[in-house]
Amino acid sequence: MRRILVSLLLFCSAFAFTGSPLQAESPAAEKFDLAPILVHHLMDAPIFEFNLNICFADLKLGSYPLCGKKVRPGTEEFEHDTFRRYTFEDSTGPYKWQGGLPLHITKRVMMMFIVAGIMLLVFIPGARLVAKNPLNVAGRFKNGIEAMVQFVRNDIADPNMHHHSAGFQPYLLTVFFFILFSNMLGLFPPFGEMLDMAMHGTGHHGHGVSSIIAVWPGITVTGDVAVTLVLAVMTTVQIWITGFRYQGFQFFWTAVPNGVPLPLYILLWPLEFIISPLSKGFALTIRLLANMTAGHVIIIVLLGFILQFQNYWLAFISIPGAGMIYMLEILVAFLQAFVFTLLSALFIGASMHRH
Repeated sequence: MRRILVSLLLFCSAFAFTGSPLQAESPAAEKFDLAPILVHHLMDAPIFEFNLNICFADLKLGSYPLCGKKVRPGTEEFEHDTFRRYTFEDSTGPYKWQGGLPLHITKRVMMMFIVAGIMLLVFIPGARLVAKNPLNVAGRFKNGIEAMVQFVRNDIADPNMHHHSAGFQPYLLTVFFFILFSNMLGLFPPFGEMLDMAMHGTGHHGHGVSSIIAVWPGITVTGDVAVTLVLAVMTTVQIWITGFRYQGFQFFWTAVPNGVPLPLYILLWPLEFIISPLSKGFALTIRLLANMTAGHVIIIVLLGFILQFQNYWLAFISIPGAGMIYMLEILVAFLQAFVFTLLSALFIGASMHRH
């Protein structure tokens, strides 16, 4: 197993520096710059362009036009973005979409589709096997799924939700396995990008990304703040919903611990009822995002030392160091799925009763 993982790391390393557009140009003519490689491997990019335009009588959402149009370089709409917009290219040249509803399929969106598809392929047959004969213990596939589900249910949900976790188990199980699969699959190299480069060569993308990358974008879904934020928002909303469900409308005032003096109660109420759930959601967002991004950055930086200093003897230090970080990333992939699910269960369970 260790040999397989080390081989995979070397494979990723070779791709990261021989397959990037920066290295496809003249390495001897230009000084090596690590920043474009970090951006290339960590930032999102569109694969399939799709801008939904609603063009009935020039509808607007406030000052934002719902009827989209292409804007070209040299125009004010192209140069000044109210929010980050992707740049595309056609036979006329580069352009951006002004207005409309951008629903572009990016690398991370495509990777989420892949993660969801793999989860369906794994858990639907597994659930059918368990339902067919629940008492049968034969089969590693079935036993593995049962062990993971029971781990989430018995070791994470029930102990931290006062044994009232039955209604929350579908959410916790979904969050746990989605984060776990996203973290693990993000450790595999971008086979789609490698295939694209093999077919078209490097540096051909211009302002767009080939659809061949959709085969396997090889990007970590949980390395995007939008993904971790949505997961954290779902947990935060459930904190309030659970509080009202179990405590009724008195949750408005029971959010503050019992026995607090009235002057201090006035100060603590906004902190406990509003700020505390929001801060918990913020912590969930940043913790998962930072942990899943930091490992990839460290690996790229360690391997980038070789070309940054033009000293290939550093490979004897950088590659083993990156290998150890890669092993740690496998542990972190499991650990962060566990931590996010555990904290979600703790935060939701804490709002069931007054403390």
